[in-house]
Amino acid sequence: MFGGSMVAVVTPMTADGEIDFHAWERLLQFHAQEGTDALVVGGTTGESPTITTGELGELVRRALGVLRGRMPIIVGAGTNSTARTVERARELSSAGVDGLLVVTPYYNKPTQEGLYQHFRAVAEAASVPVIAYNVPARTGIDLLPETVMRLARLPGMAGLKEATGDVERGRKLVAGCPSTFEILSGDDATAHELVAVGARGVISVTANVAPRLMHELCAAAAKGEAARVAALDGRLRELHRVLFVESSPIPTKWALAEMGLIGPGIRLPLTPLASRYHEEVRAVLRKAEVLN
Repeated sequence: MFGGSMVAVVTPMTADGEIDFHAWERLLQFHAQEGTDALVVGGTTGESPTITTGELGELVRRALGVLRGRMPIIVGAGTNSTARTVERARELSSAGVDGLLVVTPYYNKPTQEGLYQHFRAVAEAASVPVIAYNVPARTGIDLLPETVMRLARLPGMAGLKEATGDVERGRKLVAGCPSTFEILSGDDATAHELVAVGARGVISVTANVAPRLMHELCAAAAKGEAARVAALDGRLRELHRVLFVESSPIPTKWALAEMGLIGPGIRLPLTPLASRYHEEVRAVLRKAEVLN
């Protein structure tokens, strides 16, 4: 259902923080042309904490209009309130999207049973497939493999975005979940390793600036083309690193502005990339041949 290189796309903004819908449509065309396999709207990289429900709906509406079925569209629906997430899941399911990405509830630190019941309620409310998103470095809670394996057997639960970067955990998840439940990497640096052990692809930050390379990397890893994977990984490894020299999506939005795809806008509490990183990020973009 979902696989390959799925971009966790940024939300372009003007200098005053308003969403730049012209740049949004330009980004959508860029990804369609460069081989991106699916689009994730309103995820962490899209500044989900500061995007309003109305803005998210407009981003989705325009993405559906521009892409016209050329790639699946997944939309971020998760909050740390089960009731609010259930409401969002119902609303977004009816918008015509292909799936929902639902992050583990952050800050309130539920138990594993609480996590299971949260995702169960969301899956029952949604009318499109639900992908759970485990990113303990941001949320303060870890969705453990045993809980994932329980979730994997629920109707409506389609997969997991696993962002710990732990390939052995990924191997365990692939082995312990039904084949219809898709394990997806949420860590660009280890994505090819996870795909090699059975994951279906990656929900990627790096694909914002190097969509063609990430698409090719996922395809080569799925085919077991070790030499091709090594060559592509060599071009991408430093890019993965510099896109996190400050909190994501700060470096990614700066890089896309350098590439002429979006403007410099970002919303507080995030701030523009510190000037001390500019030359480093620019040099890596050029080395990866995504910037002239």
